[in-house]
Amino acid sequence: MTQDYERIARAIDYIRQHVGHQPSLAEIAAHVHLSEYHFQRLFSRWAGITPKRYLQALTLERAKQLLQQPSHSTLSASYELGLSSGSRLYDHFVQLEAVTPFEYRQQGLGINIAYGYHSTPFGLAFIAQTARGICQFDFVDMQQIQSPLERLKQSWSQATIYEDTAQTASLIDNLFSQYFAGSSAAEVNLTALNSTEPKSAELSSITSSTQAIHQAEPAPLSLWVKGTNFQLNVWRALLNLPKGEVASYGDIAKAIGKPKASRAVGTAIGANPVALLIPCHRVLRQSGELGGYRWGETRKHAILAREAVYCE
Repeated sequence: MTQDYERIARAIDYIRQHVGHQPSLAEIAAHVHLSEYHFQRLFSRWAGITPKRYLQALTLERAKQLLQQPSHSTLSASYELGLSSGSRLYDHFVQLEAVTPFEYRQQGLGINIAYGYHSTPFGLAFIAQTARGICQFDFVDMQQIQSPLERLKQSWSQATIYEDTAQTASLIDNLFSQYFAGSSAAEVNLTALNSTEPKSAELSSITSSTQAIHQAEPAPLSLWVKGTNFQLNVWRALLNLPKGEVASYGDIAKAIGKPKASRAVGTAIGANPVALLIPCHRVLRQSGELGGYRWGETRKHAILAREAVYCE
């Protein structure tokens, strides 16, 4: 076991040091004195991903750093990272981050985001909305009241962000009036940055059926979120959890076709940017225990109890 770990550690160091060269599986395996077949199996077992995917992740992180520099274009960043063309870097971004290099570099440029803090049945909440839909909804810890706004600014660093409590108050009222109206099936539009044309920055929309919210009007509630492809798949699965029902991390992993990815599912659930509407509170541990909740276990208890009452 120790020898296996040492080989994995040497392989990781080698990949990190040579990311600009884009080393092949054969080169990495030779560095740790294993065949390609045995190295692939060993690395995948220890790291949970293949060497190729690990290299892609490192390449993507380095590309993000380069694209934040005005002197770098997608093409120049591709060449510095050892990629044969800009299209390969484009593929890395779309496959792993669900955004194009152009969209990543924009970081919300040209987007107006209104936010506000409001009292709700589950405590103080922070909500932020673009013209496309809700991009963030947090319950607020009074000891860290600025944290949601700081996260918003970090996630949408180039957007125009301003407080407009009148606009967001009507949104909050509408949200909770619909939430407590009943359990009839409704639609929520989960929209993700994932365009096929970098210059157009168009958005692809995914509509999921959910019983989380009852809408008096036929128009679905719109969410506009950013996340990796894996995170988006997890959040879509959460949208399909009916009010009054719960699931385990393993159930969600199976629902997205990754039955062994319970831990990764938990991480994606913890990164959910929209409380309540993307119902991560309905996910419990396999044992049936409540488990953690980003916005507090007591609040999770309260939300589940309220939903149970409304579903009786």
